[in-house]
Amino acid sequence: MSTDFAVDVTKGDGYAVSSLDRLGEGWGFRKIRSPLGLTAFGANAIVMPPGYSAGKHAHERQEELYFVHAGTLEIAFGDGTAHRLEAGGLAWVDASTVRGLTNVGDDDVVYLCVGGKDGYVERDGVKVD
Repeated sequence: MSTDFAVDVTKGDGYAVSSLDRLGEGWGFRKIRSPLGLTAFGANAIVMPPGYSAGKHAHERQEELYFVHAGTLEIAFGDGTAHRLEAGGLAWVDASTVRGLTNVGDDDVVYLCVGGKDGYVERDGVKVD
């Protein structure tokens, strides 16, 4: 990803709006948390070329949720299993579980990774007129 790309985020009172294209270009990470001002969880979009493998990793504290937006992503786990996720595919991974991610398709894979810890906030929506 180019280091001189200008991140484009529209911010208002209590919100921020952008898009993957406005957050970066080319392959690699599109940082979401900092540009949009997220504080409750981490979020990145990743664009990987065909055949690219991100290698194996695990975390000390945060669990992760992966959502495949486009392409075919294989997620391999430390126990030797692997699963292919097509567009719309989801995978949850506990913090200490080893995982490796590979683009096994013929096109770029685009996926969203959201990480966090310390639990779910129960429904807390309130109706506003």
